[in-house]
Amino acid sequence: MLYGSEKKTQSGLLQALTTRGFAVAGAIWTPLLGGRTNKSWRVDAQGQSIVVKLFRLGGLNPLFPNDPTSEVIALRHLAGLKLAPAFLDEFLTEEGHCVIYQHVPGQIWQDGSSEIAELLYRVHNADGLQGLRKVPDGSDAIVAQTNRILDCCPQSRAQHLRALKPAGMIPPCNRFSFLHGDPVPGNIVGAQGAWWLIDWQCPALGDPCEDIALFLSPAMQLAYRGTPLTDTERQTFLSAYPNQELIKRYLSLAGFYHWRMAAYCLWLESQGDCSARDAADAEIAALAAADG
Repeated sequence: MLYGSEKKTQSGLLQALTTRGFAVAGAIWTPLLGGRTNKSWRVDAQGQSIVVKLFRLGGLNPLFPNDPTSEVIALRHLAGLKLAPAFLDEFLTEEGHCVIYQHVPGQIWQDGSSEIAELLYRVHNADGLQGLRKVPDGSDAIVAQTNRILDCCPQSRAQHLRALKPAGMIPPCNRFSFLHGDPVPGNIVGAQGAWWLIDWQCPALGDPCEDIALFLSPAMQLAYRGTPLTDTERQTFLSAYPNQELIKRYLSLAGFYHWRMAAYCLWLESQGDCSARDAADAEIAALAAADG
C-alpha cells in the first residue's frame, strides 16, 4: 500500500518521466531496498526496466557524500565498460534531484570475494577524470578525517576512541585512481561472473586502498550482508586483487581505516542508528587485529 506522500511522489515522477519521453504509462513501481539514503524504484513498463532514483534533500554525511551530479559524471564516464548501469536521464523535481539509469538484473552480492577484487581492480584502472572529490591519502590524512568525524560525536565516547589511534605513519601514494567510493555489498548486483556496481553518488579520485578498505570493512559487511567477511573470504579477496603491491599498502593502512570506520559508526549511533554500536565493536576488534 502506498501512503499519501509516496503516492504523491510517484505521481510527480510519473508525470516528469512521461514529459521526458519515457513510456511508463501503467508501469509497475517496485521500491528498491538496497540503498539507505535515497529513494529508488525499479519501474517496469513495455518490456523495459529502469531505475528511478530520487536523491534525499539535505543531510551531510562525514564519510559518504550523496552527490547526484557526481553520480551522473561517473555513469557517463563508465558507459560501455560493464562496470556501471547505463545512464539515461536526470532532472530536478520539487522533492529533489532525480537520476534515471538502466536496471541491472540479478541479486545483491553475498559471496565470492575474489570476483569483487577483480571488479574493483577494473574500476581502479578505468581512466580518471576531473571534477571529483579526492579521498584522504596516507595515514596523516586519514587521521585528520577521523578526528573531524569524532568532533561531531558525543565527546565522552569520542575520547575513548581517540585513544585507540594506530601508531606509525604511512606516506601518501599520490595516486589518482578512479574510485567507486562506496563499494559495499548493497551496491554490488548481478550474478556470478557478471557483477556490476550501482549507486555511484560517492565517486572519487585517489588511493585505491580506500575502496578496498570499504569493501573489507566489518561494519559495512554487517550492515548489508548481516555478517563480516570470514578470514578465508578476506584473504581470498586480498590474494585475488591483481596489484599485490597495492595490497601491501592496504595492509599497512588497515588499522587506520578500521579506526576511521569505528568513528563513523559512533557518528551513526549519535544520529539514532541503534545497530551502529555492534558495527563499531567489530571495527575496533579488526583494528586490534591489524595492530597486532
